[in-house]
Amino acid sequence: MTLSSSPRSPRRPRALVLALALAFAVQVVPAQVRLPSLGESAVEDITLGAERRLGEQVMRQIRADPSYLDDPVLLEYLNSIFQPLVAASRANGNIEAELDRQFAWEPFLLRERSVNAFALPGGFVGVHLGLIALTASSDEFASVLAHELSHVTQRHIARSSIAAQRNSMISLAALLLGLVAAARSNNADVANAAIVGSQAASIQGQLNFSRDMEREADRIGYSTLASAGFAPQGMAQMFEKLDTATRLNDSGGFPYLRSHPLTVERLSEARSRAMFSGDGKLAPPLRHALMQQRSRVLMDTDPQVLQRLVDQGGGAADAPLRERLGAFYAAALSASLLREYAKAEALASQALALVQQASPREPQAERDVQLLLVQVRLAAGQPAAALQVLDTIGVDARGRAPLLMRAQAALDLQRGGKAAPEALRASTESLQTWVAEHPRDAGAWTQLAATADAAGFKLRAVRAEAEARYVSGDVNGAIDRLRAGQAAARGAAGQDFIEASVIDARLRELRAQQRRAFCDARADGGNPAPIEGVEVRDCPR
Repeated sequence: MTLSSSPRSPRRPRALVLALALAFAVQVVPAQVRLPSLGESAVEDITLGAERRLGEQVMRQIRADPSYLDDPVLLEYLNSIFQPLVAASRANGNIEAELDRQFAWEPFLLRERSVNAFALPGGFVGVHLGLIALTASSDEFASVLAHELSHVTQRHIARSSIAAQRNSMISLAALLLGLVAAARSNNADVANAAIVGSQAASIQGQLNFSRDMEREADRIGYSTLASAGFAPQGMAQMFEKLDTATRLNDSGGFPYLRSHPLTVERLSEARSRAMFSGDGKLAPPLRHALMQQRSRVLMDTDPQVLQRLVDQGGGAADAPLRERLGAFYAAALSASLLREYAKAEALASQALALVQQASPREPQAERDVQLLLVQVRLAAGQPAAALQVLDTIGVDARGRAPLLMRAQAALDLQRGGKAAPEALRASTESLQTWVAEHPRDAGAWTQLAATADAAGFKLRAVRAEAEARYVSGDVNGAIDRLRAGQAAARGAAGQDFIEASVIDARLRELRAQQRRAFCDARADGGNPAPIEGVEVRDCPR
């Protein structure tokens, strides 16, 4: 399956992709920016907190975009690569205590066929499915994430805002969000006009990384990659692959190379590092092969493409185990999406039998195939059978993917007339624990709202709905749900009284956030939309 544009690929600009691509690629004036040395205070007008707030503001819009993908299985894999890199960066001294506390360190996925990854202010790193589908190993994939993480740890976005390119964070946020809105209109001219009208030169200063920054990200990223236990050769292999792919077939499918120019110098340095690094320890191959196939299926769900994958079944009988396993996995997932559940069950079962034959065994890969079988059975309306498979998972059984799937199975059992009060209650408590540790997880909040409501915890369900809306960028909707919770909690006692108190406190917090945003916008010279209960006189002078 080619990763470049095809007749089936949508040619209209996607909201998020266009916004970021334009922001990275526009070249209005040559950059006249002196790169400060490491540790130099060249970002005095962009604090860590301000950068994080900008990132959060942009992320709320991204989470509401159709290309944003919350696939629990792929997200678990992405975090299994990204978080060790963050830990290695901490150990190497690249993340100071204040930076660690302020930034999110959160990767996310976009359902895009193009090969791309990018860093946003505040520690957010975006990954296109096309990138995972292109990489042949987790070492190659990790090399790209290590590079993007280095852009974050070195604060390249903030550092590139110095000198004449300085702009306030609020103005930059308005520009980024304006690009998202313009792109959503499916009119590229509107997006181009938004750039011109919003000081395109500052975009280069804010987001277009200089060659010095690219070399710095390569150097620090390489060290981070090796310290995290990945094969250092992964970076050189990825550079070689990108260089070859873009020369042979880049019909707009490799925007990564627009914002990260792959110069001869960068290629040579990567080759030299790989030559002197030794062989390194390669990561287990099967799990990445499965996630590579999952990405390929999810990034193009055209029925004809899915049917072709189903027809290919397990591939050639004499093919290597990795290729056969990947083919079975892709075929099973495709059959499930096509609602051919009996065929999907058979293919997933064959994949499970095959992965158990691997030598040495790969428990994580076996778990991913088990989760596929659970997904197939849930889609087929067999929650009890899905729970049977979940009960056999021994590796990270309390991870996000099993947690969400178990909650869905409990809900489906109840909706099917099979009472499951204990399962619902257990899932509700497990989800409550999860969101306490991961408060930006909109998917988990949404699932908690459903299980809490079904289990009879009405106020907890309302609060979870509000949090899901807040994380997704709908602050007004979140406030409305909290007010509804207040109204329903009048006269509450016992456990409901505790929930009512949480709702009251959270409502005050969100209202205070609204007031601060309104006042900040006015202080920056803007004319923000009126907010109920917020007056101009409420803003400090």
